[in-house]
Amino acid sequence: MVTGGAGFLGSHLCDALLGRGYRVLCVDNLDTGTLLNIAHIRDQRFTFLNHDLTEPLFLEEDVDVVFHLASPASPIDYRRLPLHTLKVGSYGTHNMLGLAKFKRARFFLASTSEVYGDPQVHPQPETYWGHVNPIGPRGVYDEAKRYAEALTMAYHRQQGVNTCIARIFNTYGPRMRPHDGRAIPTFVRQALEGVPLTVFGDGSQTRSFCYVDDLIQGLVLLAESDEHLPVNLGNPREVSLLEAAETVIRVTGSRSKIVFEALPVDDPKVRQPDITRARQLLGWQLEIELEEGLRRMLTGQPVAPGATSPPGLV
Repeated sequence: MVTGGAGFLGSHLCDALLGRGYRVLCVDNLDTGTLLNIAHIRDQRFTFLNHDLTEPLFLEEDVDVVFHLASPASPIDYRRLPLHTLKVGSYGTHNMLGLAKFKRARFFLASTSEVYGDPQVHPQPETYWGHVNPIGPRGVYDEAKRYAEALTMAYHRQQGVNTCIARIFNTYGPRMRPHDGRAIPTFVRQALEGVPLTVFGDGSQTRSFCYVDDLIQGLVLLAESDEHLPVNLGNPREVSLLEAAETVIRVTGSRSKIVFEALPVDDPKVRQPDITRARQLLGWQLEIELEEGLRRMLTGQPVAPGATSPPGLV
């Protein structure tokens, strides 16, 4: 079962699980996901269910693993849906943990590097507790995920639920929406439209960009492991946003320029995962660097009939 399965990461995870022989139930209320992301799936082992996870979900069939990915994940979405972001992180996680307990299933929580906030430790290991503004504009997402982690560990410790937690760092690839609000799809859209690429601040703030295929492999390996404590999954190579914008221009062959705008409130200055635990516990290795990932993103998904999005974006 994949919640948020019609979203960017969720749809790629559904593909990977089907490829490994699993039967997949995809659950999504389509607030930020889209049926276009799963329209290519023609497999009798795949089922889609439109459901809002803030409401209880009752299933008669057996479930082996609950992958809980459902949540608005981009700043544009969680600022548009602040209450729902908090509710799916709390009520939604509670409901899915209850389902996993009832079905005796492995529960996988898709958490985020945002639990580290604007970090004062660099790179960020799983032992770092974070530096988060709970009442800032990003707080609804950051705190929803931090609460979801606490709830997941409580269910594991008190109720004996078989749980695991992935802290996912910036990921990109085909099926990202062009107006997602995150750096890579925004840069790609602007470059292909021939308009200036918008870099906030002076562009020196850093991120780590992981290609979706690498990330999904890590998610599956973690779910199939016996680990319960959080595990960072992301690219340990640190890239400034200015460097990322320049790379997008080079790969797309765009003539766009770069413009600078004011830094958003609570925008993290650095973001780089320490993935030592992922390497040791899962044997996980990244294979795709940024330039190659961008090329795959640009050619990785055909545009749906009548759509105006560039290839690789929905």
